[in-house]
Amino acid sequence: MATQRVLPQSKETLLQNYNKRLKDDIRSILDNFTEIIKTAKVEDETQVSRATQAEQDHYEMHVRAANIVRAGESLMKLVSDLKQFLILNDFPSVNEAISLRNQQLRALQEECDKKLISLRDEIAVDLYELEEEYYSSSCGQWDGVELPLCEAFHRRDSWGSPATTSDPSVGSMEDSERPLAQETMPHHLNGHGSSTNEQS
Repeated sequence: MATQRVLPQSKETLLQNYNKRLKDDIRSILDNFTEIIKTAKVEDETQVSRATQAEQDHYEMHVRAANIVRAGESLMKLVSDLKQFLILNDFPSVNEAISLRNQQLRALQEECDKKLISLRDEIAVDLYELEEEYYSSSCGQWDGVELPLCEAFHRRDSWGSPATTSDPSVGSMEDSERPLAQETMPHHLNGHGSSTNEQS
């Protein structure tokens, strides 16, 4: 069972004042409402005329209704004061709310960490399987040398690229350049050619 906290004298006096205001306002509302109900009763003939009595009752109702409104406003002000008192002085409740919120956030953090770890493990397994499949296939081989994954796919894409396809114009240019190289070759290989030109 939770022990009751001992409040300082000033706080205890303040709480007693709040309690007194609460009782006074509720008693005021109840008494004024009861008197308004009593004035609504039609009495027998008296020395005062009915018109005068009606005017007096009307005025009394207005006054007592104003008292009820004043007591209601005082109760609303009391509620505001109590909220302010709790916010400024109820430190154990504030600390308990903060601790509870911290526990909720820590539980959420642990759950997120578990999900991230599980996702990491799944990605690692999938990546390992992809690497095994890659290195066991022909895509990972290039002249007997294992290539990195990105380099192998880059070269595989270059096989089917339009730049490597046969172009007639490129072939014709290569053919036209090849005889020139053959004509120049004898001048370098045959030493008699230069001597004949010198003799002439």
